[in-house]
Amino acid sequence: MKVIPSSFLVFLFFLIACTSEENNIDYTDWSHYGGPEDGSRYSSLTQINKDNVSQLAQAWVYHTGDATERSQIQCQPIVIDGILYGTSPSLDVFALDAATGKEIWRFDPFDILGGENSWAGTNRGVSYWAEAEDKRILFGAGNWLMAVDALTGNPISEFGDGGKVDLRKNLDTDRDDFLIVANAPGVIFKDKIIIGMRLSEGLDAAPGHIRAYNVKTGKREWIFHTIPQKGEFGYDTWDSEFIQKIGGANNWAGMVVDQKREIVFVPTGSATYDFWGGYRTGDNLYANSLVALDANTGERIWHFQAVHHDVWDRDFPANPNLIRIQKEGEWIDAVAQISKQGMTYVFDRESGEPIWPIVETNVPQSNLPGEITSATQPIPTLPEPFMNMTFEDSDILSLKPEWEEDIRSQLVNVQYGDTWAPPSSEHGIILFPGMDGGGEWGGASFDPSNQTLYVNANQIPWLIEMTPNAEFENVGQSIYSSYCGNCHGLSRKGDLPAIPSLIGLAEKYSQDSLNQLIIKGRGAMPAFDHISEENRKILTAFLLGKNLEEGDKKDMEGENVPLAPGYYMNGYKKLLTKDGVYGSNPPWGLLTAIDMNTGKKKWQVTLGEINSLSAQGFEPTGTENYGGPVVTAGGLLFIAATKDEKIRAFDKETGEKLWEAKLPAAGHATPAMYEYDGKQFLVIACGGGKGTKSGDSYVAFALPD
Repeated sequence: MKVIPSSFLVFLFFLIACTSEENNIDYTDWSHYGGPEDGSRYSSLTQINKDNVSQLAQAWVYHTGDATERSQIQCQPIVIDGILYGTSPSLDVFALDAATGKEIWRFDPFDILGGENSWAGTNRGVSYWAEAEDKRILFGAGNWLMAVDALTGNPISEFGDGGKVDLRKNLDTDRDDFLIVANAPGVIFKDKIIIGMRLSEGLDAAPGHIRAYNVKTGKREWIFHTIPQKGEFGYDTWDSEFIQKIGGANNWAGMVVDQKREIVFVPTGSATYDFWGGYRTGDNLYANSLVALDANTGERIWHFQAVHHDVWDRDFPANPNLIRIQKEGEWIDAVAQISKQGMTYVFDRESGEPIWPIVETNVPQSNLPGEITSATQPIPTLPEPFMNMTFEDSDILSLKPEWEEDIRSQLVNVQYGDTWAPPSSEHGIILFPGMDGGGEWGGASFDPSNQTLYVNANQIPWLIEMTPNAEFENVGQSIYSSYCGNCHGLSRKGDLPAIPSLIGLAEKYSQDSLNQLIIKGRGAMPAFDHISEENRKILTAFLLGKNLEEGDKKDMEGENVPLAPGYYMNGYKKLLTKDGVYGSNPPWGLLTAIDMNTGKKKWQVTLGEINSLSAQGFEPTGTENYGGPVVTAGGLLFIAATKDEKIRAFDKETGEKLWEAKLPAAGHATPAMYEYDGKQFLVIACGGGKGTKSGDSYVAFALPD
């Protein structure tokens, strides 16, 4: 093992100290979502470096044993005092010896939630809080926020109701039957945990309000209304007739707290319905916004809205990064937020003033009846985008003539070439960047020693087609479209292999068994137990192709019918050839380094490989990628994320690939980096999914002894 000169290490740590804040963040720490408390995904550890990274080998592996078809592990584990905490595909929470991977304890949340609630979605991590000998792990399981003892895994009985708090309650609404999933871990501030939630994509969604709970008692301490209530700032940016029926504007991507300034930075997503906003005329604050809140009270300090009246599903996809940069000779404490649009928005943390100008730019307008889109959208002048911003004619897949012909035939009645082209019923549109980004939930990493932001991205076109609600023949189809159409499509054909077809269900299910599946959920499919019994009856009959009696149809009239949009989006569709090849020229996966002192790109490389195409002589094309990077003081950037089931190390200054290893399943998660007993470890969750085989392992890498 090559030894780094001590003089170099002293100089390196001096640089980091000069560019970090007065509170001296510990960059050897990995106890938060995003690693250190600033969410930087940066480690100052140097034992693994550019000279020896090629020697990395598997140190240990932990199998959770509970993977199922289409299950995933999206968790970035945390490490405290030699104990690694993570979650399994079925959302068991566990503690491992960080040096060996040996299990210390494991807790099944359904032991206290009840086994009948078998679906709780995905989980991207856990939160840690301690006061003297009281040490707690807090995490989300479906609509529950839960707390267990960090050393034993036993539920904290005094937290909420026997260790759990129902996030469907205390939303300042007259309903508590929403679909809610606490997928991203909350952030800890003093004795509070501040948390968001994933919601339904339809008009049945809950409002995405941000809440803080007391870590000791589970009592709600404050709430910020992301959909303002009457008399609150931003209320006039909505249609007052329907505002109480609109949901979304939620934080599902995670947050970050500036502990010194006592500010929590909250990125939000779209308001519902995602693709037609006829019930929400106006700009719709605080959807698609970065909101700075007083972490003590939840009061708004400042906000920035990146998309006015969103009809493209342009959620902010990841927690922000707290960064410190130098501009015109002055150091600035800033917050940087990546986006699905492929842009990065950067602001002064205290004032919210943009570091570089953001220009309101004229964009095309919708022609859908009832829809009024915004005349302008805010475009940052810098930093430079971290991917292509438009899908042009020259971008159509041309690797093989037959593939190009296939894609061009699909584009005959499709508009493309403008990222802000609104959805239309007259023709399809190409959404580029696609619905998964651009930037996605893995987030970015920031290196405080060289002020560089590193971000991975998907560069894949998606197809949006809209259908008028008036064309639906019956109430069953309308209910199906409200709850199922976005994923499985109005034709029910799905999007294989990730989203199954719903055609022919009568061969597999009875009405009772299908009803139970809808109530419980499975794999990536949410549990729709919030749908009324009457609506489920009509939905299951529709899916099984059964005719309803006249009395059943009457049950669905009036208040029993969910609020439906004027137009539906006909399913999540990537632009693909019949062979499943993406419809644009590669690269399809990107990794980019941006100098945040100048806003200019330093380098950009292809991320990932499709072996079948490489075997045909094509250069590595990149792949879809889900999960973020980790950058280190050892000169390295580590990232898995790709569908080719590999983890890689790159030179952080040049983008040169220095190492890669095959994983047992795709690592659709962000790695953890930590040191224990003098040894540096890299750990990645290998849960697969997203169209790849599912897995159940956490794999640790280290240098040989």
